[in-house]
Amino acid sequence: MRLRFTKSIPNLVTQGNLYCGFLSIGFAANGQFKNAAILILIGMMLDSMDGRLARMLKADSALGKELDSLADIVTFGVAPSFLVYYTYFYQFDLLGLAIAGLFPLFGAFRLARFNISSPKSSMNYFVGVPITAAGGIMALLTLFGDKIPNIVTTVIFTALCFLMVSKIRIPSLKEVPLPKYGTIVTIFLGCLLYLIYKGTYGQFPYLIYIAAPMYIAYLAYIFVKGKNKKDID
Repeated sequence: MRLRFTKSIPNLVTQGNLYCGFLSIGFAANGQFKNAAILILIGMMLDSMDGRLARMLKADSALGKELDSLADIVTFGVAPSFLVYYTYFYQFDLLGLAIAGLFPLFGAFRLARFNISSPKSSMNYFVGVPITAAGGIMALLTLFGDKIPNIVTTVIFTALCFLMVSKIRIPSLKEVPLPKYGTIVTIFLGCLLYLIYKGTYGQFPYLIYIAAPMYIAYLAYIFVKGKNKKDID
């Protein structure tokens, strides 16, 4: 029983990622755009953990891989598109909704292509911008949307759509002893400190006060483990 629960931990983390995407859409629909952006970033944190946890616990499975893709298309495809629509594209009515809908379409194609790619090549590089990174970038732009011109957000949104399905090779960070997209997560933690400094922390989901310390502890564990492994080698 205990072994079965241990094996299910990575899938529970993936489902937490999916639930963050659902909550983000709900917050965006209610006009709480910063909450919605924060939840996408929390989803990134969870997404960076599930694969490594599966390898650590020897719980890799075809189910986990499919579940991860389904979670990613919601949290980093659908949720950011709704976020961008409600914050800017809404003024273009149906045309704006149609344009916002392109983000998950391109993202779904990118995920499908990744799923059928060679496992060996995916360890060395990504073909096209990963949907997780693209969704996280859109969340960060929305988080500080009052300081970024709308035209800049629009250009980046359009560029990311095409970059996701491009054939550009982007180095993979899977072999680095830190979770994927560590740079974006570091930016996220900086943003969190900035928001607390501004005194607006009370507006954000309490989940962030649980997720951030846990993720920092996870980063430290992975880093120390990777360093010890190098020392042994």
